[in-house]
Amino acid sequence: MIVIGESIHVISRRVRTALEKRDKRVLQDLAVRQVENGAHVLDLNIGPQKREGHEIMPWLVDTLQEVVDVPFSLDTTNAAAIEAGIKRCKHKPIINSTDATEARMGAMMPLAVRHDTGLIALALGETGLPSTAEARVEIIITEIIPNAERYGLPTENLYLDPLALTVNGMQDQAAQTVTAVHYFREVADPPPMTTCGISNVSNGVPTKNRPLINQVFMAMMLGAGIASAILDALDDGLMRVIRTIESRDGSTRAGQLYLALADAAAAGEELQVAPSMLQDPETSDIAKTINILYDRQIYAHSYLAL
Repeated sequence: MIVIGESIHVISRRVRTALEKRDKRVLQDLAVRQVENGAHVLDLNIGPQKREGHEIMPWLVDTLQEVVDVPFSLDTTNAAAIEAGIKRCKHKPIINSTDATEARMGAMMPLAVRHDTGLIALALGETGLPSTAEARVEIIITEIIPNAERYGLPTENLYLDPLALTVNGMQDQAAQTVTAVHYFREVADPPPMTTCGISNVSNGVPTKNRPLINQVFMAMMLGAGIASAILDALDDGLMRVIRTIESRDGSTRAGQLYLALADAAAAGEELQVAPSMLQDPETSDIAKTINILYDRQIYAHSYLAL
């Protein structure tokens, strides 16, 4: 799976300040550490940047290419900033992102065609957030793929994103997102790439619980066959889960549980958590989180203590 590191994000006060002050050191350090920890691509999220985006993005690309040799995902709603960044990229970049609205597709799809880039396409249409896997795939089939064909964007350059929603208030959506990945892989031949912002599933969750929720969700998405994911590459636990599943390492009880979870997701099934898993100190928190993400237990911030 392609790991897209998410840490260079304007929502971070440290990153935002570094962009404002053109502080190369902070941004280069974040880039190097993500790549050293296993990131294959770096997402560069500069926010809307309506006034200065066309200057900030190419500066950021140049700054990071001084210290890392990986592709970038250019993340902003400012099309001019994206194009300016694309022109400085040494490797084929990814545009992050379009949705299924006419305005956004009309801005981003021709840009991706003109420069032969990847394009992340969200399963999000004019009517807002879809609530089921079926609704997500309908947006892809009726809007995203036909418009990609109309603009001449090759299917292999599409990265379909089913939109992960937070377990805090949208608990039923985790399983729908996993199912959507299965569906997305069947909408074209050859199948398009898939991706997802893994950390979205734990938005609004207490900081101490976010890594575990992200790790369990990642195992489910890997089982579903996701081709890439935007995630915290500096989270050693998350990267360990990815390595465990990709190498089939069942040398620990936690590893065995993660493998069983991924295998169940691969089969389109839900893993049933055995009572012994809930009682074992090594697996109990993972097992509780599995039940949360499959909507079998009502989410509360204190769910691990229950």
